[in-house]
Amino acid sequence: MAGQDKSHEADVKQLHSMGYAQELSRRMSGFSNFAISFSIICILAGGITAFATGFNGAGGAGIGIGWLVGGTFAVIVSLAMGQIASAFPTAGGLYHWSSILGGRLWGWVTAWFNLLGLIFVVSSVDVGVFQLFRDLVLHGIFGMDVSDATWQGGGLVWILGAALILASHAAFNHFGIRITTLLTDFSGYLIFVVAIGLTISLLVFSPVPLDFSRLFTFTNFTGDPGGGVWPQNSSILLSFILGLLLVTYTITGYDASAHTSEETTQAAINVPKGMWQAVFWSVLFGYLMVCSFVLAMPDMTQGAAQGWNVFFWVMESSKMPTLLRDILFVGIVLSNYLCGLAGLTSCSRMMYAFARDGGLPASKALSHVSTQYRTPTYAIWVSAFFALASCLYGGAFVVLAAGCAVFLYISYISPVVAGLFAEGKTWTKKGPFDLGALSKPLAVLAIIGGLILTWVGFQPPNQLVGYLIVGLVVALAVLWFAVENRRFEGPPTGEKIAERQKLIAEIESKYTDGSTD
Repeated sequence: MAGQDKSHEADVKQLHSMGYAQELSRRMSGFSNFAISFSIICILAGGITAFATGFNGAGGAGIGIGWLVGGTFAVIVSLAMGQIASAFPTAGGLYHWSSILGGRLWGWVTAWFNLLGLIFVVSSVDVGVFQLFRDLVLHGIFGMDVSDATWQGGGLVWILGAALILASHAAFNHFGIRITTLLTDFSGYLIFVVAIGLTISLLVFSPVPLDFSRLFTFTNFTGDPGGGVWPQNSSILLSFILGLLLVTYTITGYDASAHTSEETTQAAINVPKGMWQAVFWSVLFGYLMVCSFVLAMPDMTQGAAQGWNVFFWVMESSKMPTLLRDILFVGIVLSNYLCGLAGLTSCSRMMYAFARDGGLPASKALSHVSTQYRTPTYAIWVSAFFALASCLYGGAFVVLAAGCAVFLYISYISPVVAGLFAEGKTWTKKGPFDLGALSKPLAVLAIIGGLILTWVGFQPPNQLVGYLIVGLVVALAVLWFAVENRRFEGPPTGEKIAERQKLIAEIESKYTDGSTD
């Protein structure tokens, strides 16, 4: 207990040194910090719902080779981010890092990309939860007619379903980090169990002999042969690169470890560890899982023709017992639900941190922390509202999936770019997680990989994402030079940190029990 108290004091002292009060409840362990990122990544979410983006690009090789290529870039990005997180373990993570290393404008722009990306994560995941519950449970298990439960079928059931899912996520978050942590810890174990069970079941009960050469065979499935998932093109290289969107969308959201820094014990150590380990294990187990989808297909060409329904077709074609299939379906839906819960946790903490520094309208309300639950209650419910609003568009999933991947990877590489130029100059003190001589080479690779994965995200038919980026950049430029350049101060630095110490004491006095609850 004495060791825990000492560790907590060190965490709080470091937070104070950056000009912030310990308002949130610091009770997340290292595993819990890992689990929240692992839950948001959730290979049972993107790995299933976005599987067609990889397979219907370059065929089996788009999975067997493409996942490893994209996954390697994701690991490198997580290592580069982890080094910065270790030096600056605060909620809001990427925004804070970019501000300190690259200046107010760089941090402010990073914040908007990160915040919108997180809103899109919650939206796309919860749209996916509704669709999976509809298709796997209501139709797949109970045989119900779900033809009206679509946007095209009227939209009411769709809207109500998304609203109920988001409301439950917000309620869990509202009533304290303890219950959210218990659920995301469980989610971490559940993802491992279900992903392994799904992989083994598909291989054991495959309707055809396993042909591993499929995983290294390039086939252009763009256009009509691939059900129109990607527009027709004649370049297998381009098709392969487009297929990286599967990894870009699936292996993302791991900034959650950074956003919950102020709720994590020994944050300077556990946050970077949670981040890169969540990515590494997701890449490894996700690879085995998506490869099993390819190996269990009765026919590759017929599988590609299924378009977005390819995973459901693979499951229907499997010889696995009905009870086993139903259990896996329930596990997949539950994992996706908990993925959305973790996503809303991350999004609300980012909103809280940005508002705490005056970066948002109604910042005072959005930075409010409940003295009873030690959670940013207004930020939680506002995050849920905007997530619901953004998923009301009829083609929500595809656009939101690409949008969240693009916006998040832009925000991921932003502090890495700033750190690359600041290292050894304005950034001289690193945290316990130090890449040493590999720091700058990995930063360069992370930037290159991040740019490639970002470019993939707004290629046709997802060009709307590119338009959103251009529109956002223009809007931010106008807003910055018209208002924010004079108003927004950014995170406290230098003398402002010393000036805030009295304010910090006043804020923390509201939590009279003096505990970490």
